[in-house]
Amino acid sequence: MLKKTTIKTIQKMKDDNEKISVLTAYDYSTAKYMDEAGVDIVLVGDSLANVALGYDSTQSISMTEMLIFTSAVARGVNRALVIGDMPFMSYNISVEDAIKNCGEMLRAGANAVKIEGCNGYILKVIKRCINSGIPVLGHLGFTPQSINALGGHSIQGKDVDSTKALLDDAKKLQEAGAFAIVLEMVPEESAKYITENLSIPTIGIGAGRFCSGHVMVSDDMLGKFSDYQPKFVRKYADMKKVITNAVKQYCKDVKSELYPAEEESFKLPMAEAIKLKNEEILC
Repeated sequence: MLKKTTIKTIQKMKDDNEKISVLTAYDYSTAKYMDEAGVDIVLVGDSLANVALGYDSTQSISMTEMLIFTSAVARGVNRALVIGDMPFMSYNISVEDAIKNCGEMLRAGANAVKIEGCNGYILKVIKRCINSGIPVLGHLGFTPQSINALGGHSIQGKDVDSTKALLDDAKKLQEAGAFAIVLEMVPEESAKYITENLSIPTIGIGAGRFCSGHVMVSDDMLGKFSDYQPKFVRKYADMKKVITNAVKQYCKDVKSELYPAEEESFKLPMAEAIKLKNEEILC
């Protein structure tokens, strides 16, 4: 029987200097394959707004949509830790509303939730989540849900003062009970400094080599999403090419009557086939 990955497992990996692998997933079969392949954490990221649903912004996805995809992913995972990304405005109205929505994410099958940012209100939400038995993954650096306030996709922690400010926020998240923190689009040296000064793991995305672990959007990593490619993405496959070539061949086979073949078709019993052949064709 496979041993389930928990937040304690993730902390032990940090303590043992074992890197933590994280990938996003949005459907049952992809999550199942990732789990079987050995990924440590499966994140149902709000990036699905862009790569799976075609929205222009992660701000467009609703809590209802996130719950549907989280539930599908959770059904495909037996071993990895499943984290549900809390979408824009699902935890910003009130602490009570936030706890209710975070609880719904766990009911959908997630083992933890991810919450962006660090201010007095967010810290209250995280503390209430922890007190309610809901593990929280923090998120600092570039926070996509705040893209309008940040003025676009901008690297964070680009000097000593802003790096120290990020570390201060990270320590507040750690104190509030977050079990790990995503650092997005942060210079390598800054991410290393933050990681070395925390007792909980950091998960980097565009944050260089020295975080406790790393996460990529699976549709980027697999070469399925091609609208744009961030600098920090490494393509391990070219699914766009695989899918396009397969569909082209399918269309060609259909039009040339090569598909379906006889062995891909169901047959009547011989006697019924003869009787049907002898039936008068009605026009």
